[in-house]
Order: sequence, then structure tokens, then C-alpha cells
Amino acid sequence: MSNRLRVLLVDDHQLFRSGIRALLARQPDIEVVGEAADGLDGVHQARALNPDLVLLDLHMPGMSGSEALRALVDELPQTRVLMLTVSEDAEDLIDTLRAGAAGYLLKNIDADYFVDAIRRVADGDSVVSPEMTGKLVAGLKTRLPAAVNDHDSLSVREREILGKLARGASNKELARELDLAESTVKIHVQHILRKLKLNSRVQAAVYAVEQGLSEKIINKNR
Repeated sequence: MSNRLRVLLVDDHQLFRSGIRALLARQPDIEVVGEAADGLDGVHQARALNPDLVLLDLHMPGMSGSEALRALVDELPQTRVLMLTVSEDAEDLIDTLRAGAAGYLLKNIDADYFVDAIRRVADGDSVVSPEMTGKLVAGLKTRLPAAVNDHDSLSVREREILGKLARGASNKELARELDLAESTVKIHVQHILRKLKLNSRVQAAVYAVEQGLSEKIINKNR
């Protein structure tokens, strides 16, 4: 029972929350432990419930999703936050990823893709709705904060992995491509985040694109 992924839903539309709860109730490895209709209540419940993952709407009355995200990342760094929104705005996408969200999904996402994305995020991967990937790359016009370390601190292997993160490669895919154990890949990713002072692999992907470390990889996979 304790092995189930504990999820908190934060969205101001009750009907939508009910649909997500019903969908996740059919998954034997996922448990919805709570719901909130606004960001402030979501943060309060997250503090009390300490969920593994928060599904967070972006635009809500009162405390917005972006404000709640920052509070969650600051207070509960071990809890993963997955944005679930109708906003296709590139600024919303990039702002939330910079702030530490582990992923950004549109609400029109396929149900199977959605459930798989939850599991991937819980396992340490990051996800972005396919239709938002182009906007992510196109919207990277400003550099990350100066507090981020230079990538010269990374090893050759870490730079290679960082470049591959920019195209959304999962730990499993990285392990297969590099002929490494998945646990080894996770350790490398953790080292990358620590050295660059980043909160998530999505932020690492953003950094890689902005620094030009992924250009050849991105072009190759188009």
C-alpha cells in the first residue's frame, strides 16, 4: 500500500478534479490523497499530506498556480509538481519550468499519455506536452540567472547527458543509449542539477538549449 504514488489535485474546477480522480482511481499504483480548489489551500494540504506529486492548475482565483508552485518548491523540495493547464502560452510554460515544475501538460492530453507522464515524473523524469516542445525551444530568449554555475564544472559524461536532456530523453532512454544502468543515469542527473544549482531536469534542459549545448542533438532529432 505504501508503495503507491500519493497525488494531490489542485484545480478550481470540481468537475475536472472529479474526472482526474476517477481516472487515477483505476490505477493500482496511484492514490489521490487530497484535493484543493485554489493555490493557497493546495499549499496547506501539501504541507499536511506531504504527497509524492502535486497536479497543479496554473490560473486559479486567489493564489495562482505559479505562486503555489514557488511555495511548494521552496517548502517541499522532495514533492514533484506537474502543471496541468489549458494555457498554451510560451511564457507560462517557461516561467513554471524555471520555477521548478517537473513538467507541463495541457488539459487536452490523452488519458494514457497523462497517466504515463505522472509515473515518469514520479520516477524523476520530466514531461512537456508534445505540442508545447516547439514553444519551449522558441521561447528561450533570456539566459538563466547568473547564480547558475558554468557548465565547465561538469564531467564529459555529464555534459553528454545534459545535451540529451534537452530533447526530453527519459532516464530509461538515456540508459539504453549510453549503455548505462538506469540507477547510474539518475546519479549523473542529480550531480548535474547540484553543480548547476537547478531544481529539475526541465530546468537543466532549458539551460542546455540556452547555452547551445543541445543544438546538434535537437537538429539531429527533428
